[in-house]
Amino acid sequence: MAGVAALGFLMALEFAAHRYGLPGPITCQVREVIFPPKSGALLYASMALMLVVLSWRQRLIATGVAIGIDAVLWLVRWAADVKVTEGHPFGTGALWVILGYAVIAVTRRSGPERVLLLKGVGLALLLVAGRKAGDTWLLITSTTRPRVLDQYVATADHALGDPSWVMGRIVTATGPIGFNFLDFVYGNLAVAAVLVALYQLRNVGAEGRFPGHHLVRTFLVIGMLGPGIYMIFPVVGPIFAYGDGTEHWAAVSLWAEAHSTAQWAVADLWPGTPPPISAPHSMPFDEITPRNCMPSLHTAWAVAIFIHSRKGPRTLRFAGAFWLIATLCATLGFGYHYGVDLVAGVVFTLTIEAALRSSDRGWDRSGIRLVAHGATVFTALLVSYRFLPLQMAEHPWVSGPLLILAMTSVIYGYVRTAALARPEPETAPTQQPEPQPELI
Repeated sequence: MAGVAALGFLMALEFAAHRYGLPGPITCQVREVIFPPKSGALLYASMALMLVVLSWRQRLIATGVAIGIDAVLWLVRWAADVKVTEGHPFGTGALWVILGYAVIAVTRRSGPERVLLLKGVGLALLLVAGRKAGDTWLLITSTTRPRVLDQYVATADHALGDPSWVMGRIVTATGPIGFNFLDFVYGNLAVAAVLVALYQLRNVGAEGRFPGHHLVRTFLVIGMLGPGIYMIFPVVGPIFAYGDGTEHWAAVSLWAEAHSTAQWAVADLWPGTPPPISAPHSMPFDEITPRNCMPSLHTAWAVAIFIHSRKGPRTLRFAGAFWLIATLCATLGFGYHYGVDLVAGVVFTLTIEAALRSSDRGWDRSGIRLVAHGATVFTALLVSYRFLPLQMAEHPWVSGPLLILAMTSVIYGYVRTAALARPEPETAPTQQPEPQPELI
């Protein structure tokens, strides 16, 4: 059912993209079957998720085949003197292996084995399609939303002390070392997610079934719902709306060159000088920069990684906490988000996570109450950012604590309802076989 809903969503997004003259997620994915992929690491990470349904011998063979295909393609391009100027030289082999196992599942497997293998293939393809859908959403937001609401968000952000400006100055003071470190963490969020997901799905091959709820589900739902909020609340971020758009990006010449002709609407203030408090209004912006700030989905995904790493070993728990803290520092320090974006992102994730957990375990009064509370708080945050930013900026010692209190109430409700702080009983898996003798 979830796969059918995701496919329907991708098809709708495909038609919407073609309406605006843009390539849709399905078109982009089909193109990568032949042409170099945009992200080879993502394709190999997706293949790794599919491999959880296979035996160790099959995993080694599949990995070897993927690497071999990429090596052959690289040699062919080298011999033909074809230079890969766009995309990644590797990753096509992983995609071919995923598609190959889809064919094997249909033609060579039957019964539960076929279903399990198709679920593994579907999970891998959904992860890739989710990335393509996100890219398409960003193109649509920049094309269909000529005006942005950054002045509203920046004004509301005074209630939190302009954290993006503060963190931006700190990152600037650390020089290339601090920037490169945070850039590595920020750019490899998907890798951290796959590591946590692989731990959660490590027993799928032996048990013959997927767990009811895991990190990939949360990631996909966040990626499907989040960009829709971008259309309602278009924001480009402080580095673009209040900067020249190229701070910290001297080493990324192609990116800087692509944005050199963009039209910025506000003077260069980030990260040196916070914007003055004044009545905000929407402002026109270029058709290049995505309106992808409200809520912060990088924060949302980092929070999801943190939550799902809590049931793992100490190393995984430490990594989840580290990735969350470093991601928050990067989103602010790079000028990609305002502080209020992060607050909305936390509430957004916990509400989705609560809904998915309740759907898996069965809806009860506490689950319904938590989801309703999270949705109400998230809506109230967006409404206050849009209609009360000036009042928030003029009374920061009242509005700031209220924002934190609203977010904390959702965190507390989630911890209490989902028992985040309480590990699941170790005896739970061994209790399932007890009634089996009566059924035989």
